[in-house]
Amino acid sequence: MSSKVLHAIYTDDDLLMQAVKQTREARYHIEEVYTPFPVHGLDKAMGLAPTRLAITSFLYGLVGLTVAATMMNFIMIEDWPQNIGGKPSFSFIENLPAFVPIMFELTVFFAAHLMVITFYMRSKLWPFKEAENPDVRTTDDHFLMEVDVANHDVETMSKFLGDTGAIEIKLIHK
Repeated sequence: MSSKVLHAIYTDDDLLMQAVKQTREARYHIEEVYTPFPVHGLDKAMGLAPTRLAITSFLYGLVGLTVAATMMNFIMIEDWPQNIGGKPSFSFIENLPAFVPIMFELTVFFAAHLMVITFYMRSKLWPFKEAENPDVRTTDDHFLMEVDVANHDVETMSKFLGDTGAIEIKLIHK
């Protein structure tokens, strides 16, 4: 079954924000909004849930810290202890000050790299993926709000979106 959406195009980000608020108040479902730059507060205006990427980043950092501590303990204490620069190799705790920079670097390394991978997977940005941008003008200076028609009258919705300041409204069959 194909679904129908209305593409409403705006020329100003403040006008778009107001239109998103009015559209939500009218109980229409906004599928997606395409903008040429980030519009601060748009996610809250659309009613999107807050992201959990920060929690994921913290967990990835803990994984990096654990890998660093485990790696250094095995390499420098258990497997091949060496007296480097007069530092004793009897225990991990005695060498902890020398290990802090490595633990910090691996914590940041794991958090950063795994976050990039997580972001790409979450956003479905695969290599060689075709762009899903419905209107090329949204990469330059226009804003597009995609509203689901569902069980609503197209004429009424078009009039409503026109009243919110849309300069162009198109019915699209997906």
